[in-house]
Amino acid sequence: MQAWLLDTFSGVESLRRAEVADPVPAEGEVLLEMRYAALNPADRYLAEKQYPARPPLPHILGRDGLGVVRQIGRSVTGFQVGQECLILRSEIGVNRAGTFAGLVAVPADSLAVPPAHWSAPQAASAGLVYLTAYQALTQWGEQPAGVVLVTGASGGVGIASIQLARALGHTVVALSRSAAKCVELQKLGAQYTLDPADAQWVVQLKSAIGPRRVDLAIDNIGGELLPQVIETLGDQGKVSLVGRLAGTVPQFNTATLFFRRLRMGGVSAGAYTPAEAADAWRNIVRLLSKTGAKPVVDRIFSFERLDDAFARLAEGPLGKVVLEIPA
Repeated sequence: MQAWLLDTFSGVESLRRAEVADPVPAEGEVLLEMRYAALNPADRYLAEKQYPARPPLPHILGRDGLGVVRQIGRSVTGFQVGQECLILRSEIGVNRAGTFAGLVAVPADSLAVPPAHWSAPQAASAGLVYLTAYQALTQWGEQPAGVVLVTGASGGVGIASIQLARALGHTVVALSRSAAKCVELQKLGAQYTLDPADAQWVVQLKSAIGPRRVDLAIDNIGGELLPQVIETLGDQGKVSLVGRLAGTVPQFNTATLFFRRLRMGGVSAGAYTPAEAADAWRNIVRLLSKTGAKPVVDRIFSFERLDDAFARLAEGPLGKVVLEIPA
């Protein structure tokens, strides 16, 4: 089969396309012939040695995808050859060969049937970002409807967070530096959109939602923005930390957490067990069906253009960047 191989942890620029042996499904696994695979920032982090995983090299990146069942391993039930499946949270693309390939062997308990009204590229791009957004929204337990702030709102996790928060009844505030993207984010469910590059955005937010304050912030950015996000929180407000696209947080003062009893917690979809991920996925599909929301695909690239796909991801797309894999 054809696959994109990572030979060194020197970045996605070093990926090469090559012919490799077809994988064979072990007991409890299903062999998928890939149709679409979605890119994630975590793929780049792993390729740059900024991720805890150290898979053996050469490694195949790619955590999300949709494929057709071609072979079923021993003890697997509930799947049929020719059936379309999407990949939920698993070690695929992390410590195991991933989805930037013609075939991938996947544990059966990490697969799900895509919703009938989604396109194949939408289904291929959904697993990781929606599980991450769902964990960010629910890891603090059941929360009454409140104000949810989403940074980096035009990315995959950002859009998933907007859609799920809206379905849960929250008022959603989205941050984006692009005026055009802000318009689209409002169509996707954000009641308020603000530009974090504007020095007055915190003041503008407080004016817009006052006397309320932010109850939960989902932060995909980090860096210098995080202290500003903390400033918007109300009493016992919370921050779910998803990403660090802007790097480390300079001169963070823990005293900003004290008197409002603020809490911060990291998010990792990899912490879900297969059973927990499957349960979360069922809730995700149920919530999205309430509003008719679907995954947002920014662009689809042909298999040989993976380098262009990563370049698009670095530009900051609106939604997911997807790779089409030939049969």
